[in-house]
Amino acid sequence: MPAPSIPLRTRFEYRQAEEIRDAFARHHVRYLFIGKSGAILLGFPDTTQDADLFVERTARNGRALAQSLRELGFALTDAQASEIERGKDFVQLKNGPFDLDLIFAPDGIERFSDAWARHIEVEGFPVCHIDDIIASKAATNRQKDRESLPRLRAFREYWLQKRREK
Repeated sequence: MPAPSIPLRTRFEYRQAEEIRDAFARHHVRYLFIGKSGAILLGFPDTTQDADLFVERTARNGRALAQSLRELGFALTDAQASEIERGKDFVQLKNGPFDLDLIFAPDGIERFSDAWARHIEVEGFPVCHIDDIIASKAATNRQKDRESLPRLRAFREYWLQKRREK
């Protein structure tokens, strides 16, 4: 009898970021890439299994976000759509073409407007500043985040130096 197949988790890929960017632009969703996916878009040499998005918490933005996610192929339940529309602090989606974490209140960042004022545009992708990514990872205080912080801080120095050279 063959062993049951276990689906492999996919890695976050540039193509997925493009799909998110394009669908969210069509619906005017205000968001920022955060976490390791945000760092990767800034050039951090690593991989992750999902995209992390810091989403502005407004009713209009929540409705537009739910529409965008359905367009992308996420099979949102009514409960998930409601959580998204009201801006629940954290919504994890694994029922679409890729895994997605929606974060309406990330640890270490006071307000979306503050992060938006500091954000970086990378090839049309709105990305949290590396300092916000690091602050959020440090504030969550999870073991895997504590382990990645030294590399993220070293990358920060490299990234800031490259920006100064431009």
